[in-house]
Amino acid sequence: MATLAGDNYRLRLALRYAVLILIAIIFIFPLIFMIVSSLKPDVQLLQDTSSLRAFLPVGDISFDNYKNASERAPIGLFMFNSVLVTGITVLLSLFFCSLAAFSFTFLSWRGREVQLSIIIATLIIPFETIAIPMLLLVSKLPWLSMDGVEWGWLNSYHVQVIPFIADGLTIFLFVQYFKDLPKELIEAARVEGASWWQIYRSIIIPLSGPVIATAAILKFLAMYNQYLWPIMVTQEEQYRPVLVGLQYFFQLNTAWGEVMAYLTLITLPVLAFYLVLQRSFIASIASTGVKG
Repeated sequence: MATLAGDNYRLRLALRYAVLILIAIIFIFPLIFMIVSSLKPDVQLLQDTSSLRAFLPVGDISFDNYKNASERAPIGLFMFNSVLVTGITVLLSLFFCSLAAFSFTFLSWRGREVQLSIIIATLIIPFETIAIPMLLLVSKLPWLSMDGVEWGWLNSYHVQVIPFIADGLTIFLFVQYFKDLPKELIEAARVEGASWWQIYRSIIIPLSGPVIATAAILKFLAMYNQYLWPIMVTQEEQYRPVLVGLQYFFQLNTAWGEVMAYLTLITLPVLAFYLVLQRSFIASIASTGVKG
């Protein structure tokens, strides 16, 4: 019986790994196609799409598409803008949304549940429905610059950051995670005379590695993939992010090899960010012992 149970376990484990490998292959195929296509001239790229050669680095392989792409658009500038805007937004969002979630979870005040429900309800509102009102609003707001007070936030970095610092999804993730933390730690800290800020900084945040990593990844992807809002509020090239820069490759004649090269380059920060936070996520679980 023990041998039969062991065989069944190994069979289930093998099937599980087989399914996971199949899913991984399905998800990685577009990346392989993108990278391989970025190394081929347009004629060969289009010919190979009808066969498995589309996923193989065969034929006339070179890095000419990367050189031509960098000449067609200022890729370095666009990537810098996206990384800068995304990085600042992620950091500010994690701080303010976790503070709001801490208040909703551990502090008692009138109207707490109602306000949390309203914040969660904003998740069902499409951004396209509020984009025009937001545009009209930010175009008339004041901003203190080196030259004094200026009116209107258009063509700037802060117009791409400030409206997205707080969002319902990030607050909701932190609230749900904070609710699962042991309340005894909070009560013991309060008995010892710790302030709420000390509890947040020294107890809650060190235990929140998994949700911080999850929220950071989701926020990073949402901000890095911004297209509609930046194209509405940035008319100057020096403030444009990577996805707005993609339109440079669809003017006059479309060079698909250069498009693939551009997409490959702008994907690198996303992969690097995910790999870094994936390690942090696993390390947080191992060090804190928090499950789920």
